[in-house]
Amino acid sequence: MWDLFYQSIQKLGVVLNDDEKAVIQQLFKYRKFRKGQYIVQQDDVVKYETFIISGVTRTYTVDDKGQEHIITFGVEGWWTGDLYSFYTQNATAFNIDCIAATEVLQITQPALDELCLEVPKMNIYYRNLYRNSVIAFSKRMQSTLEKSAPQRYEEFRQNYPLIEQRVANHQIASFLGITPQSLSRIRRLVAKPKS
Repeated sequence: MWDLFYQSIQKLGVVLNDDEKAVIQQLFKYRKFRKGQYIVQQDDVVKYETFIISGVTRTYTVDDKGQEHIITFGVEGWWTGDLYSFYTQNATAFNIDCIAATEVLQITQPALDELCLEVPKMNIYYRNLYRNSVIAFSKRMQSTLEKSAPQRYEEFRQNYPLIEQRVANHQIASFLGITPQSLSRIRRLVAKPKS
């Protein structure tokens, strides 16, 4: 369970010793969620930052017409949550639920503050993690605004190879901002051999 988390930390340039790992294991809480269960619901205050050990999550909003708009997916080795709500303690605009049975590690804001005091190396990890998150979000917004649906689909396949086979087509379409019928057409075009 902890190996994936430590690998994630090491990928961002931080190597922990056994004492530092012991602090982490005291401050994080392990939880299991069933398929369809919410980690966070719209209008809640986000109490935890959540690291995914196994499973798949989706972060989404629901508009006035009841239409879901998927912002992001999460898989093993990724974080999910709403930093705005987590740090400001204001209500979140998002729902985060589990597309499959999911296991996570969670940490509260006070525990995270304690972690960064007791294990200063974790400040580097979180700084790098948040920087990468902002860059990824910025690239996603740029892609949504500037690229065609087929280009966004190709980008999705390249950036999220572990997700396409694990989520429903209508969820991929929602993530791309297109209809399921448009996604089917794009897939047929992609599948055609080029002459």
